[in-house]
Amino acid sequence: MTSVHLGKKILIVSAAAMLLAACSKDPEPQVSTGGGAGAGTEDAGASTGRPDAVETARLEEERLERELADRMGRANQAGLDAFAGDRVFFAYDSSELTNEARETLAQQAEWLDYHSRARVTIEGHCDERGTREYNLALGERRANAVKSYLMALGVPASRLNTISYGKERPAVVGNREASWSQNRRGVMTVN
Repeated sequence: MTSVHLGKKILIVSAAAMLLAACSKDPEPQVSTGGGAGAGTEDAGASTGRPDAVETARLEEERLERELADRMGRANQAGLDAFAGDRVFFAYDSSELTNEARETLAQQAEWLDYHSRARVTIEGHCDERGTREYNLALGERRANAVKSYLMALGVPASRLNTISYGKERPAVVGNREASWSQNRRGVMTVN
């Protein structure tokens, strides 16, 4: 047998021996390479099939973030409408917020806090009774009441614009209380 053949046989036998030796050892502990919390630590869940406490906390945090994002919706009009609604209502000839209006505005403030880059315009509206000038002034007081309350809840004034439409843009056409009550409103529109 030539020395070349003998060298090849020794190489093959050595490689096979190393392969068998590698297969017979217990596996090394796995190390997380995610770069996040717990990176570089032994994966305690590898032997039990269950995630460790750090991984469990991270998964729970991700689930809660997804849940909050789903609840808050997008930073657009549809997202605001779905989460909090876009309007509050006022009593006849009044710009005072009702308890129900305050609850709605608290939800709107929460939505605005989550969508910190969203800017809105608050529209003040009135029913058809009274002069054009009177209703423009009343609509302005209503829009400003909404703005002031949102600011008191922590929304920066720089994100809130106001405009009064008076009686010019009724939501419901009609000359009865059922229509008028729907027209005395403050409406938030996402810019």
